[in-house]
Amino acid sequence: MYSGASNFVEGVDTAFMVIIGISVLLLIAVTIVMIYFIIRYNKKRHPKAVDIHGNNWLELIWTVIPTILVLLMFWYGYIGYVPMKQVPEDAIEITVTGRMWSWTFEYDNGRKSDKLIVPHNKPIKLDLVSQDVLHNLYIPAFRIKEDVVPGGDNFMWFVAQKKGSYDILCAEYCGLRHSYMITKLEVVSPEEYEEWYVLPPDSMMNQVDMWYDITRANGCIGCHSTDGSKLVGSTFKNLYGSEQVVVVDGEEKTITVDKPYLRRAIYDPNAEVVKGYMVGIMPNYTNQISEEDVEKIILYIKSLSDAGGEE
Repeated sequence: MYSGASNFVEGVDTAFMVIIGISVLLLIAVTIVMIYFIIRYNKKRHPKAVDIHGNNWLELIWTVIPTILVLLMFWYGYIGYVPMKQVPEDAIEITVTGRMWSWTFEYDNGRKSDKLIVPHNKPIKLDLVSQDVLHNLYIPAFRIKEDVVPGGDNFMWFVAQKKGSYDILCAEYCGLRHSYMITKLEVVSPEEYEEWYVLPPDSMMNQVDMWYDITRANGCIGCHSTDGSKLVGSTFKNLYGSEQVVVVDGEEKTITVDKPYLRRAIYDPNAEVVKGYMVGIMPNYTNQISEEDVEKIILYIKSLSDAGGEE
């Protein structure tokens, strides 16, 4: 506790310490009173039961004291929560897109990443967008979390006060691979951030790595493996050029996985569902993935095929 990783750690941790402290004191007090009653009103001392009449002072005490304690816990929670909604005007704005089951972070220069890269000691505002179901962006070390609601306009902000790498999780159950919806927050120096921010995404990687980053950033790796293992979607390994049995309007037919099929599978995924997989799991990516990104995703899938396949 009190790690100082973000500007909200102290407020949240203080509220928790107050609540835990009050809870422990109440536990001790109730236990002491219970033990006292057991001894004081033991049946051996009082073999005959006697009615106990009301006591105004006792009524007053157990009404006033709990009220004060509840208000105290509320106050510490309130003063920790209010700053979380007061975003500085100079905050760096980043759009966070949640989908089953991955995160994508888009910066105002159009650059996308599957990790959140932020500068040290600068206010950051995250605009939260969901493309399918309810998610929740949670950064445990920073003590912040917020629902990511389809069609909503939720946001969160923070100042990263310590450089390093921190976990980002989804804290709202969102389907079969909810527990795999994990990525990283990388806090770097302002100079490192500026260098990364202006660097073209493909300037320091080969083409396949670039295609993989685009595929991952669009959430494909969350459902489709690259090593042949079965997830909620068919594996990308040796997929291109293979023959697959798909279900179309309740009827089965055999197709060859080629570029036109993969385009249809991205933009209208429930029209031709591979046999053995569930309908409705994959969202429709029409107007969500650019034509350029679709081309690179297909090239990445093709790169994982031994045969390669024809265009």
